[in-house]
Amino acid sequence: MAIDNKSTPTDEELVISTIQLLAGKTKADANPDELETLKKLIKKNVPFSLRGYFMAYLLREVLQANAPRKGAPKPIRTKREIPVAKEKTTETAKEQPKAKPARTLPEGSRTLYLNIGKMKRLYTKELSLILQTELGITREDIYSIRIHDKYSFISMNEENCEKAIAKLNGMDIRGRTASVSYSNKE
Repeated sequence: MAIDNKSTPTDEELVISTIQLLAGKTKADANPDELETLKKLIKKNVPFSLRGYFMAYLLREVLQANAPRKGAPKPIRTKREIPVAKEKTTETAKEQPKAKPARTLPEGSRTLYLNIGKMKRLYTKELSLILQTELGITREDIYSIRIHDKYSFISMNEENCEKAIAKLNGMDIRGRTASVSYSNKE
């Protein structure tokens, strides 16, 4: 009769958690155009019948690159700790070099709420171009654009905000009807 030790994850559990972590990062990637280009290159250069093996090979390489050295003892972790520990280390690594000072907006500026975000594949550059063409403004007239998963915030002077509300409300952006209003959080 075999007794399973539940305190340490199996290799399969580690691989599953790594796959889930990478899948989550794929969905939230900041540059989907680059991923699309890589996808097309893989599609063009790897035969259809080998793509599954190709991905398995890449995953094995990632796992081996992240595996501890042979001389170092392997830490014992629970299944629940693995994604949290990996996410925290990547978050702190990303936050430290990018430490940006708090950006203050000019006086007379307002922030707009837009009901479309990353989940509809709306990105800062595209939203900036839409605002520039529809409102007849320049890039410098837009103080900031923050795009979240389901919504976005746009900061501009109050005159441009009025124009944006008038012109963008009801407009079709990425297959969704835009609803623009002043943000509650200034």
